[in-house]
Amino acid sequence: MAPYRQGGNSLDNEAFRAHAHQLVDWMADYLETIEERPVRSRVAPGEIAGALPPAAPGKPEDFAAIFRDFEQQIVPGLTHWQHPSFFAYFPANSSPPSVLAEMLTATVAQVAMIWQTSPAATELEQVVLDWLRQMIGLPDGFTGVIQDTASTATLAAMIAARERASDSLVNDLGFRAAPRLTVYCSAEAHSSVEKDVRIAGFGRSNLRLIDSDDAFAMRPDLLASAIEADIAAGARPAIVVATLGTTAAGGFDSLRAVGELCARHGIWLHVDAAWAGSALILPEQRWMLDGIEFVDSFVFNPHKWLLTNFDCTALYVRDTDQFVDCFAIDAAYLRTREGDRVTNYRDWGIQLGRRFRALKLWFVLRSYGLEGLQAIIRRHVALAGKIAGEIAREPGFEILAPARLALFVFRLHPPGLDDEARLDRLNEQLLEALNDSGQAYFTQARAKGRYGIRFSVGQTATEDRHVEEAWALIRETAGPLIAEAEAA
Repeated sequence: MAPYRQGGNSLDNEAFRAHAHQLVDWMADYLETIEERPVRSRVAPGEIAGALPPAAPGKPEDFAAIFRDFEQQIVPGLTHWQHPSFFAYFPANSSPPSVLAEMLTATVAQVAMIWQTSPAATELEQVVLDWLRQMIGLPDGFTGVIQDTASTATLAAMIAARERASDSLVNDLGFRAAPRLTVYCSAEAHSSVEKDVRIAGFGRSNLRLIDSDDAFAMRPDLLASAIEADIAAGARPAIVVATLGTTAAGGFDSLRAVGELCARHGIWLHVDAAWAGSALILPEQRWMLDGIEFVDSFVFNPHKWLLTNFDCTALYVRDTDQFVDCFAIDAAYLRTREGDRVTNYRDWGIQLGRRFRALKLWFVLRSYGLEGLQAIIRRHVALAGKIAGEIAREPGFEILAPARLALFVFRLHPPGLDDEARLDRLNEQLLEALNDSGQAYFTQARAKGRYGIRFSVGQTATEDRHVEEAWALIRETAGPLIAEAEAA
């Protein structure tokens, strides 16, 4: 076999093979011993950068030295997202089949921008996205495409909604030729919605943040009032972003109530189910889809809760012709003889070049099967509900947002301490102490203005003992803080 040489480095095929075996051994050891590591990195700001040379090397370096520096300089700066005691943010879980598929993806190095540049990448994506559509209960009529993140997918949906609301005037002539377009979402919606509003050119002043009810769901009555007020002022409502599983507290907007409003006024309805959407593989969680007939686009992240490495986002759209028209560019060097007989995903979003993301999703779906994935998500939901119940019964603690699927928000609330500012500071102290311990990792949230600690269960290897150990850590860490608060 001919050697594989790159530049002046003598990493031929045999050396590549040997180092690849070494790396796979390290990967397996890492996953096996990950619980021995602190969940959140303990390095100080600038520590990693300070340990690295100020300029790239002029001559090739030995691979063994590079890998040694990886272990000594890079690994200490990692926060271990695959640690079973990672309860922060939302899961970004992985699995061995997904990791192995990523290795293959990197090796074959496909740029899946048009069918001809990778027929397998294009057609596998079509098939796997339809498998996934069926698994989560989306009806016929939705067609899927893989995006990098839900943020990008929502931006693509906003651009499509913008063009529909403006009769394609914005793409052709710019915003000055179109009426003032408005966007609506819950005040609980992800921050990416506001960013996408800016990027898509709507302008921050044309975003309407609609207050939520006691269950953290967008209030349809307030949405209706905002839409009617904008129409009366001469604006044209373009899109409503409904959320299934809000970031801070796990609220679920009513697709039916919101969808009926959108249908009445001809507004694009986009659904952000980035985290919670994976739970739709459970038939008992399909209540979320009530009103799906009103939805124009729907996004969720297999890279959050379906054991598929980041990044892998599934975006489904109903009117594919209108969607593709927003992004299609007919450059001569991109034309191929297959024409309309094939799908060219370069026209299905913002990116031209695209990774072969469908491969890892295919590996995961086949390796675990629907029943295996259902069992994992059911376990996570049960664990979150169980520990939320224990915290709710513990004196000195309260639940700010009840467990919805695998997320809830709690806070420390010692008896007699009702000053909200002091309670906020106390819980901020608790959060930092928990995370500094290295034994678990949580993030904060504001639930109806009150500072709380989010408890999100979802990592691939998380078991009962990890959740119970986290609760024991919370009680142990809170003890001195309660005593200090009572003495103050």
